Amino acid sequence: MKAEIRKITVFVEEVLTEQGEAVVPPARKAAAVAVIRNPYAGRFERDLAPLYEIGAELGGLLAARCVAALGIAPGEAESYGKAALVGEDGELEHAAALLHPTMGKPVRAAVEKGAALIPSSKKRGAAGEPLDIPLGHKDAAYVRSHFDGFTVRIGDAPRAGEIVVAVAITDSGRPLARVGGLTKDEVIGVDGLR
Repeated sequence: MKAEIRKITVFVEEVLTEQGEAVVPPARKAAAVAVIRNPYAGRFERDLAPLYEIGAELGGLLAARCVAALGIAPGEAESYGKAALVGEDGELEHAAALLHPTMGKPVRAAVEKGAALIPSSKKRGAAGEPLDIPLGHKDAAYVRSHFDGFTVRIGDAPRAGEIVVAVAITDSGRPLARVGGLTKDEVIGVDGLR
């Protein structure tokens, strides 16, 4: 099953200063968001495997859009995350089916590697509901400077029978991060933790 995409929106944020301090280089993040038809809206379906295929399709498409929007080489990506917002005629399990079984592999391919778990969130809501995409370092979960998030909102989505699916990628950590912990220069990136 292929995704029936109504629209794709790409957001880019570039932080140049924080509390009057210059952020050098600027901290940048991008989110690519697809609004898709929910094929199971309004009915229970035990087998959600077709959504796994859609998740893989969207993972590759949206991650590539993020990398392109940042204007970086795939290996220069530092953090990633994913999220889904299901319209009122869907269930949270529809979001889980999109995000978990198969989306990770194409997202990791788009950022070259990605040893760490891809942080995710899912919720149900109406059109215009904010969607928070959690972020974490792509190769090491313990890099505190990269614990972050990106909030996106699509004014006319999700409609009752739609799902908003998002992938976010950064080329840096939080602006002026200074709470200690493992630094990105110390990442080994083998087990996804350190």
